[in-house]
Amino acid sequence: MRTAALLVAVLTLGAYLPSPLYPDYQRLFGYGDLGTTLLFATFSLVSGPALLLCGPAADTVGPRPVLRLSLLLAAAGSGCFLLADDIVWLFAGRVAQALALGASTGAAQALITRHLGPATRLGGPLLAGLAFAAGTAAGPALGGVLAQYAPGPHLTPYLVHLVLLAWVAVHLHRATPKPTAPRGALRRWRPSRPHIPRAARWSFLIAGANGFLAWAVVGIYLALLPSLLARTPHGGGPALSGGVLAMVLLWSILAQLAGARGSVRGVQQTGVIALIASVLLLAATQAASLPATLGSALLAGAGHGLAYSGATRAVDVRTPPEHRAGVGSALYLLFYLGSGVPAVATGLMATWMSLPTAVTLLSWAAAAFGAVALTATSLNAGATGRPQQGTP
Repeated sequence: MRTAALLVAVLTLGAYLPSPLYPDYQRLFGYGDLGTTLLFATFSLVSGPALLLCGPAADTVGPRPVLRLSLLLAAAGSGCFLLADDIVWLFAGRVAQALALGASTGAAQALITRHLGPATRLGGPLLAGLAFAAGTAAGPALGGVLAQYAPGPHLTPYLVHLVLLAWVAVHLHRATPKPTAPRGALRRWRPSRPHIPRAARWSFLIAGANGFLAWAVVGIYLALLPSLLARTPHGGGPALSGGVLAMVLLWSILAQLAGARGSVRGVQQTGVIALIASVLLLAATQAASLPATLGSALLAGAGHGLAYSGATRAVDVRTPPEHRAGVGSALYLLFYLGSGVPAVATGLMATWMSLPTAVTLLSWAAAAFGAVALTATSLNAGATGRPQQGTP
């Protein structure tokens, strides 16, 4: 259980390690905001199919082979960034990172939940969510600090990540149970879409919308805040950008812990309200004021933690064990799409308007989506966190 959580944290750290470095890569390799947009879009487009394929695969052959594959892919991704002398290397690295994280998400979450046992079942989604948020916070912070203060700013972060991957691989070999699938299960496995129990589909849809919004708001910060800060009077080197991004996810972790005992519906409602307030504040200031930006980041982090953890809990209590990896992967597909949509939309909009204006319009759109999600959550009678009778 601890090894699976550690693996999720380290893989997620690697996926978000380059975030504060993208302005530097733009200057070094001579590409514009559209190039950064396409890098984030590549991650979203690749991680989605990986989630849908590898989630059911982990249900069939066991999590250990899938997690080993994800470590190899993550090492390849960091290797590409380590060797990068052109944007093509960055794209290759993002593809490998997306495959690694997509492959591991469902398998790791199923492994964590299985070994926590029925008596603490709600702890499984919480632990997986905390690991995911911790990695997302540590990635920008570590990347920004090492890029600004360590020698080899575009080499050292990825060398550190490769060492962490090797450490996790050793733990995985020692601690993770060997596959228990029947002989020949891998050969018989075929790609299939995850099965969502009928009684849980409406709750899955609403939880997915709340999680999508949570990661869309955080995605605005992860993808665009370094560039926004670089355009403001207070500047913003990699350390400042990485620190603000880490703060968003740190507050997410604290909010997840604080809301662990709350009702699923109430936690999601409070989270969505905080997310709406965050994007409205960001739209009003366009990141021109550092205090206001920090305030909106705190709101985004708290809202993300509550909405995200509430969404995963709402789905988990209605998912039978034999479908947990597949359903978890389908839910995280919505989360990954949420984290990638802001960068893609803003990059396209920025081709005919300024980046701050594009962020403002996107923030208003996120606020409108949040109002719809909040209404649906309030009307959903099943969003209480209690398993329904007769759920298959």
